[in-house]
Amino acid sequence: MLKFVIFRLLQAVPTVLGVTFISFLIIKLAPGDFLDQLKLNPQISPETVERLKRIYGLDEPVLVQYLKWLKSAVVFDLGYSFQYHAPVLDLILERIPNTLLLSVSSALIAWAISVPLGTVAAFTEGSRLDKLIRAYAYAFMSVPSFFLAFLFLFLASKTGWFPVGGIQSPDFHELSFLEKVLDVIHHLFVPAMTLALVSSAGLTRLVRSAVLDVLKSPMVVMLKAKGVPRRVLVKHVIKNAMNPFTTLLGYEIASLISGAALIEIIVGWPGMGMLMLDAVLSQDLFLVMGGLYIGTIMLIVGNLIADLLLAYIDPRVREREFLR
Repeated sequence: MLKFVIFRLLQAVPTVLGVTFISFLIIKLAPGDFLDQLKLNPQISPETVERLKRIYGLDEPVLVQYLKWLKSAVVFDLGYSFQYHAPVLDLILERIPNTLLLSVSSALIAWAISVPLGTVAAFTEGSRLDKLIRAYAYAFMSVPSFFLAFLFLFLASKTGWFPVGGIQSPDFHELSFLEKVLDVIHHLFVPAMTLALVSSAGLTRLVRSAVLDVLKSPMVVMLKAKGVPRRVLVKHVIKNAMNPFTTLLGYEIASLISGAALIEIIVGWPGMGMLMLDAVLSQDLFLVMGGLYIGTIMLIVGNLIADLLLAYIDPRVREREFLR
C-alpha cells in the first residue's frame, strides 16, 4: 500500500505542474495586471509602478516568473497579495475552513439522501415509489445550482427562517459554545442544502443503477435461493454496489468545492469562492495562482483518499496494487 501511495503522489507531480503552468500562462496573456491599474491613480508615479514590477519580478520573461513562483510554491510560500496587502497563504488559510465546512456538510447530506433513496428505488423497481424517487432525481438534475440558490435566498428573505449572507450573527462572540454551533448551522443551511440537493440527484440515479446491477447478479440469485434474510441480502447488495461510488468520491470532492465557489458568491458565504472572484477581478496574480495551487492539491488528496478507501473496501483492488 505504501508503494501504491508513493506511485499516486509521483503521478500528481506532472498534474500540478501542468495545471499551474497553463493557468499562469493564461493569466499573463490577459491584457494588463494589477499594477497597471495603479497607473490610473494620479498620486502614484510611473517610476513607483516600475519599481514595484521589479520588486515582484513582473518585468521578467513569463517562464522565469513561473519558475520563481514554482520554487516558492514548493515550500508553500505563495507570495503577497496586491489587493489585500497580506501573504496569500494567510488569506487562503483564513477562508479554506469555511469552504471545507460547506463542501463536507453538503457532501454528507447528499450521500445521506442519495444512498437510501437509490437503494429503495432499486429494491422497488417499477413501483410508484421508484417513479417518485426518479422524478425527484430528474427534477433536481434539471435545476441549475445557482437558480436553486436564488430560490432559497428568496424563501429565506420572505420568511425570515434563515439568515442571508455571512457565516455568523453579529452577536456571535457573546453566544455560548452550543449557541455558536447552532448559529453556524443556521447560516449554513441555505448554501449546504443547495449543493446537497443538486448533488444528490445524480448520485441517487447512480446508486439505483448500481444496486440494480448487483440485484441481478448471480451472487444475489444464489443468496435468494439459499433463503438468506432480507436484512443480510440488503447488506451484501449495498456493500458490492458502493465500490464505483468510492471511486467517484475524489471527483465528488472536487466538484463540490468548485460548485461551492459559485454558491458562496451568490449567498455571500465567506469562503474561497468570494476570495478567488475578487482576485480574478482585480488581476491579483499571486492570489489567483495560490488558490489554484491549493485547489489542485485538494483534488489530488481527494482522489488519493478515494483510492485508499476503495482498496480498503475491495480486497481485489489491494491484490492488484500489491502485484504491480
